[in-house]
Amino acid sequence: MPFQLIQHSAYRLAHLSQTSHTLLSSCSLLPIQQQRCASILGSLSDNPGAYSKRIRRGRGPSSGKGKTSGRGHKGQKQHGKVPKGFQGGQTPLEIVHGKRGFENQLSLDMTPINLGTIQRWIDQGRLDPSKLITVKELAQSRCLHGVKDGVKLLAAKADCLRTPINILTSRASAAAIKAVEAVGGSVTTRYYTATSINRILLGKSSPTGNAGRFEYRLPGPSHRKDIEYYRDEAHRGYLSHLVPEGEGPSLFFKTPGKGISDKKKKAKVESANDRLW
Repeated sequence: MPFQLIQHSAYRLAHLSQTSHTLLSSCSLLPIQQQRCASILGSLSDNPGAYSKRIRRGRGPSSGKGKTSGRGHKGQKQHGKVPKGFQGGQTPLEIVHGKRGFENQLSLDMTPINLGTIQRWIDQGRLDPSKLITVKELAQSRCLHGVKDGVKLLAAKADCLRTPINILTSRASAAAIKAVEAVGGSVTTRYYTATSINRILLGKSSPTGNAGRFEYRLPGPSHRKDIEYYRDEAHRGYLSHLVPEGEGPSLFFKTPGKGISDKKKKAKVESANDRLW
């Protein structure tokens, strides 16, 4: 190769290296742009648990839903659907004999609690007899499960009760009241609803009805039978102190000698003055 050609090539290489260095220095001042590979489109997927995988039935035994596809062997349930209440084709029994009875929509589902169970919980140290025992203490100590409309105190194994207790429940039997008071305790019945019991268990209401720092207060009875029950001293109702002396808890029957209107009194006096003999 001639010497002049070698010198010209070296000059061009030096010029190119200087130009590339200038371009790189200028590009370093530009902001870095993020580049993403186009293959990400083939790996897109939803969040885990966003959808359930479709069950493929009849695709072999390894899937667990092969052959009979999870329906079992033969029979009406494999070949089709069975209507609810289907009795094999015979005339339904409710048509032959008719429907009897009814479901009382006003009945209350009271959770029973026995005195023997309470004494056993006290012996185990799960209930404190020095404090007032309410539905909250009974539920937290697991003495009750699934309280719905209220708690009723019963006298099963009442002979085992030997510790004086102060208990607040929705209802109480006469034998249970007698057994508790015989050992020096007291029973009080209070009106609760299913909603108020849930709020008591959540700590949003007081089981005794004291407002204080609680979010909700307890409702009062609105039905006549409930009002009369909790006005009765025999049931140890919390409204029994509102009944005047000499009157009964009933709101339907008037107390003898009271409740006579002035109009009837005046008519009675006039009829007595109009007599001839």
